[in-house]
Amino acid sequence: MKIVCLDAQTLGKDADLSVFCNFGEFVSFDKTAKNERIQRLNGADVVLTNKVVIDKDVIDATNLKLICVTATGTNNVDLQYAKTKGIVVKNVAGYSTNSVAQQTFATLLALLNNIKFYDNYVQTGEWIKSNIFTNLDAPIFELAGKNFGVIGLGEIGQNVAKIATAFGANVFYYSTSGANNNSNFKRLELDEMLKTCDVISIHAPLNEKTRNLIGENELKKIKNGAILLNFGRGGIVDEIAVAKIIDEKNLHFGTDVLEIEPMMANHPLLNVKNKQNLIITPHLAWGSVEARATLIAKVASNIENFIKEQE
Repeated sequence: MKIVCLDAQTLGKDADLSVFCNFGEFVSFDKTAKNERIQRLNGADVVLTNKVVIDKDVIDATNLKLICVTATGTNNVDLQYAKTKGIVVKNVAGYSTNSVAQQTFATLLALLNNIKFYDNYVQTGEWIKSNIFTNLDAPIFELAGKNFGVIGLGEIGQNVAKIATAFGANVFYYSTSGANNNSNFKRLELDEMLKTCDVISIHAPLNEKTRNLIGENELKKIKNGAILLNFGRGGIVDEIAVAKIIDEKNLHFGTDVLEIEPMMANHPLLNVKNKQNLIITPHLAWGSVEARATLIAKVASNIENFIKEQE
């Protein structure tokens, strides 16, 4: 069996992919351009891909038997055409729940406690010049007692809700599908959540119901001083509108995802004046060392199960 990984770079430089050698010949490429896909998959039985597109052209020009997506989302694979060709497609779910939840709170607490301001205050030597032991120029806030809204109460959203509860927050949720009824937390409609919650944390997929869910009108409804977090998908929040409103009202925004990734040059969020109200990370919340190790192990398990199913 020949296994080809097309974009190993997306799994991190420290990722150990040696487990795939157990199944036969293993070839790994850091990244693969569109015009390199077919050549690199020549003779391959299995492809590992995170973001490289496996479409009809690739499927027709290769002899793939198994497509392993090294992620949960499968939008980079033509699932229907693969099915007509008898090609099995396997993804991995649930590997990043703890990692995303932890990064959510790392960002939230950095905003609540003005970590950027105070770290800069000390690193630039200002504390040395102080004539008192402390500095309270930038207010810090407790999460306890705050209204905490979760948009998208799936596995990650539920984990975030539980952690928020442990901090003493009052947790609410909005179901983007309208089908989620969770007795552990109070359900709110979006308008009420925007107007009443101090923290709103997004953990929803991008689909027809969530695209541009938080636009300019919604952002204007969010209470002054509130924190909006997006750890779902880019495209759920209107980034141009956020960049504008951060400078118009006391809105804090933390995001790990953008509509176009990597970030575009001269992105509006890079030009906001109230930079202390903004934290952007480069789509890394899923990628703790532990989460990536679990991901690789589950991809290997998918290949192993595939082989057993063929026997």
